[in-house]
Amino acid sequence: MSESARDASRTAVLVCQGRAAADGRAAAGGSADSRFADPVAARLLRGTERAPVDQVRAGTPPQGWQARTMYEGVRACAEVVVPRTVAIDEALRARATGQLVILGAGLDTRAWRLPGLAQTDVWEVDHPASQQDKRARLTEAAHEAHGSEETPRPEDDAGLPALARSVRFTPADFAVDDLGAVLDAAGHNPSAPTTWLWEGVVPYLTRDQVRTTVAALATRTAPGSALIVNYQAPSVKASAGRLLTRVLGKSVTAGEPWRSLWKPQQMAALLAEYNLRVVSDDDLLALTHTLAGPARGRASLRSGRVAVAETD
Repeated sequence: MSESARDASRTAVLVCQGRAAADGRAAAGGSADSRFADPVAARLLRGTERAPVDQVRAGTPPQGWQARTMYEGVRACAEVVVPRTVAIDEALRARATGQLVILGAGLDTRAWRLPGLAQTDVWEVDHPASQQDKRARLTEAAHEAHGSEETPRPEDDAGLPALARSVRFTPADFAVDDLGAVLDAAGHNPSAPTTWLWEGVVPYLTRDQVRTTVAALATRTAPGSALIVNYQAPSVKASAGRLLTRVLGKSVTAGEPWRSLWKPQQMAALLAEYNLRVVSDDDLLALTHTLAGPARGRASLRSGRVAVAETD
């Protein structure tokens, strides 16, 4: 299947399940942490997708190998997304601009749960298939909330009300589309400061695609802008575990392999080429320790990173 013809991202669903499982509690650890909350995530999930979330929240592993594999995937994802989400949310609050562009938005909920975006226009850029899926889920969630018996349609504009000033769904295939042209058509202003958010996407792109995307956003990055980027550093243990799930064919993300891993100095060097200076770059394990949360998947937490870069 070609990139342009692929289905909606399954990784986006897993990440949403992880956030829903962790809402109001520290991943699978049970103790709440006030720095993390995502009450919207569960509303974007469908019935069968909510089942493992409920099991993880209850701490009741299911019987059966396949069901247990799904349970462990959601549990492990919850452990990762808590520090990642907290780090990104805090970076966003510290760098509020009137424009936020989320690259590879998936089932991101920030425009619906962060009051600090009330004066911000949000562009959600993602593959057309994933974006159509998200809009359908937003519509379904709104109908569910109002008890409507009408059948929601993916093309409907109705959905959950956003807290952001506006949300502009911007379909794009990073492998083939011109990001600048796509954002021009969507009304993004390249002369005004922009906060760019790039979460959970970089590993799935080739190094050339990562460079092309950075170059494209750099041409639209005015002084006062910032880039918040989540990426994966090389890790033998993390890569081996991911390869095993692909071989077994039981992972919901088995069809979405990692294509590029970056050492922190490599990422910093790439961004510096485009006048983006890294001011912080932390691994998720260190961030987890600040939250006093569980750290069972130490390899995945240590290899996951969140960097913040600013324009000079």
